[in-house]
Amino acid sequence: MKAEIIAVGSEMLTPDSIDTNSLYLTRRLGEAGCSVHLKTVVGDEPGEIVDALRAALDRSDLILVSGGLGPTEDDRTREAAARVLGRPIRIDPHLLGALKGKFAARGLRMNKNNERQAEVIEGAEVLDNPFGTAPGMWLEERGRLLALLPGPPRELEPMFEASVAPRIAGLGGGERLACRSLYVTGISESELDARIAPLYAAYPRVQTTVLAGTRHIAVRLYRWVPAGEEGGDLDELAARIRAELGDAVFSTAGETMEEVIGRLLRDSDRTLAVAESCTAGMLGMQITRVAGSSAWFLGGVLCYSNSSKRDLCAVPEEVLRRYGAVSAETAEALARGVRLAFGSSIGLSVTGIAGPGGGSEEKPVGLVHVGYSDGERTESLRRILPGDRESIRERSAALALSWLRRFLLRPGEDG
Repeated sequence: MKAEIIAVGSEMLTPDSIDTNSLYLTRRLGEAGCSVHLKTVVGDEPGEIVDALRAALDRSDLILVSGGLGPTEDDRTREAAARVLGRPIRIDPHLLGALKGKFAARGLRMNKNNERQAEVIEGAEVLDNPFGTAPGMWLEERGRLLALLPGPPRELEPMFEASVAPRIAGLGGGERLACRSLYVTGISESELDARIAPLYAAYPRVQTTVLAGTRHIAVRLYRWVPAGEEGGDLDELAARIRAELGDAVFSTAGETMEEVIGRLLRDSDRTLAVAESCTAGMLGMQITRVAGSSAWFLGGVLCYSNSSKRDLCAVPEEVLRRYGAVSAETAEALARGVRLAFGSSIGLSVTGIAGPGGGSEEKPVGLVHVGYSDGERTESLRRILPGDRESIRERSAALALSWLRRFLLRPGEDG
């Protein structure tokens, strides 16, 4: 079954907002055996919504529309759908009563414009919205299926699960879209592609995507499989990719790098402390996203100035004077100093030049040094990272965690 998603909302055509609902809907539709072949984002202009709906009804079997069902003047999805279908809109007395009850239960006054949310297109089935005031609608037209859903994800997702998923179950022809994901760190996108692309030819039914981000590279494998069956050759290809890339694959189960780090530290009964300069707390923030991280993360120091590096992490003045704040020597001294200050098993540090200024021919913008100290050895890693200030900071934190993982996987070996 061919499916199409239309996201309605002028805010998604600005630099400040994106359509996240379509990611969720695409995944759930694939699991139900419905292939999404087109996604469209339109503004609140009625004519644009009408054009998008009319085109979708001509080419797709199932159309899901998100947004534009609220009470305000710019919520126009109901009217546009009614116009395309050639059907009237009427106030549903039962729905209006339920709407008034919701407002009363919350101790709120219901404004006149909220009555618009009790308007229903003739022939539509109303989809209940337990988490908001905008009900959805399910319609059929010329053998096509159309679902109108609210825009807020906290309302759309429960409505889909309760009211749409049961209606589309079994419509996918007995197939579902299976997916396997591998998360990779420590190698470039071009190197990854050169190593795994030759494997694809043996699996012509598998679709492969490679998504490079500032923190890692995600390799995703997709294939339509009979409902009730596992991935088949998806698992075989994933295993071959993992064998080819080795330790560069840090997760196949959706674990984040910080979750992997936490598990490795916990399993080895070790603790961690960090000293951050250019990342300015980003490393500690990522580490503490993991619930229970206090069991293995003792704390961190944000030492931006030379004086704080000296006073808080015992970096010798001579090291700062001779080598500078951004150097292998300072990174190693920071890692050693923060480990001793917190009494942790491991100290990890990051110092670098995030830009846009401050670089030189010898030390360009993007230069980063990561330090590691565990009591038996102290080492550092030098890299020049691309991007603007924020992406350099993000890449620096990711680099530090990736390098730490390699030490944890192979204790006693060079990182």
